[in-house]
Amino acid sequence: MKNQRREFIQKAGVIAASTAFLPNVLFSATRPKNEKLGIALVGLGYYSTDLLAPALQLTQHCELKGIVTGSPEKIPVWQEKYGIEDKNVYDYQNFDTIADNPDIDVIYVVLPPSMHAEYSIRASKTGKHVWCEKPMAPTVAECEAMIKAAKDNKVTLAIGYRCQHDPNIQAYMKVGKDLPFGKVKMVTSAAGYFDRRTNHWKQMKNMGGGCTGDMGVYAIQGARLATREEPVSVTAQSSTTRPEIYHEVEETMMFQLEFPSGARAACQTSFGINMNYLQVSYENGWLKMQPHSSYNGNNGSISDGTIINFTIESQQARQMDDDARAIMNNAPLMVPGEEGLRDIRVVEAIYKSAAKDCEVRI
Repeated sequence: MKNQRREFIQKAGVIAASTAFLPNVLFSATRPKNEKLGIALVGLGYYSTDLLAPALQLTQHCELKGIVTGSPEKIPVWQEKYGIEDKNVYDYQNFDTIADNPDIDVIYVVLPPSMHAEYSIRASKTGKHVWCEKPMAPTVAECEAMIKAAKDNKVTLAIGYRCQHDPNIQAYMKVGKDLPFGKVKMVTSAAGYFDRRTNHWKQMKNMGGGCTGDMGVYAIQGARLATREEPVSVTAQSSTTRPEIYHEVEETMMFQLEFPSGARAACQTSFGINMNYLQVSYENGWLKMQPHSSYNGNNGSISDGTIINFTIESQQARQMDDDARAIMNNAPLMVPGEEGLRDIRVVEAIYKSAAKDCEVRI
């Protein structure tokens, strides 16, 4: 039995996770299938500069072709490093004219969360496919508007949940699907780090700051993907140890989720505590992941002795190639807009619970 379980986990690493639904409409890309899709990055902050742009150099099906920035001083640096042509450089005023540029197939929105809805909707209206970083948006209403805009303009909308493209995460998702150890009884999930910055968008409410949307979605996903259920209620408590910095948004959030099957989850997220783990207790065993949402590789173990430790060069490269293949092959996206919306429903309920100090039904 143990050997069968070990074989089961090893196979899980090469099987792509799938969602429980198909997109309402499937669309073909603007390029032939044997060519790479042209990607334009909107926003040239840390994530684009240090992670996405380098990852694009590792992809098989994507090519960095354009940039959108409000910082003119960054343009020559990016053009020299990545060979971006003048005609593929945009600012936030002429952004919509990207509709007329055949070099660009996908617009990747990498801005503070408060700007995700506006630029994702504008991107959809250009007729280009849209990738948006997580968290999808600060509110459910904005997420729903983003999904509607993509559908209305016959383009796809993917959310940048890199972890769901990681074979280590896919392995524990498959355990949750096939339940070889019985039903999930309890999940403990945490995601956070100590942020030393004092004047960043993550500390600003009007920019979509706060740890719950930014890091908390990893803790939420840990519980959702492990149980393969949507929570039905939440109880939450917010706190801060640095009120001089975190006076607009929470520094730390603890929340407890209840699922339809009766499974429970105790989750934490923070900008003041380093934590990155997942533990799932089943009827007849357990699964542990630590780290669970790291850039540099996630790994874990199971009570039968199985080790989950698949190596990939770049989660971001895997994510973008997976999403590009879905576009090129008219296949379902692994993480469509509807998945981002599910998390933001929980985030909204967490904030409501913390504010009212009571259980909130979702």
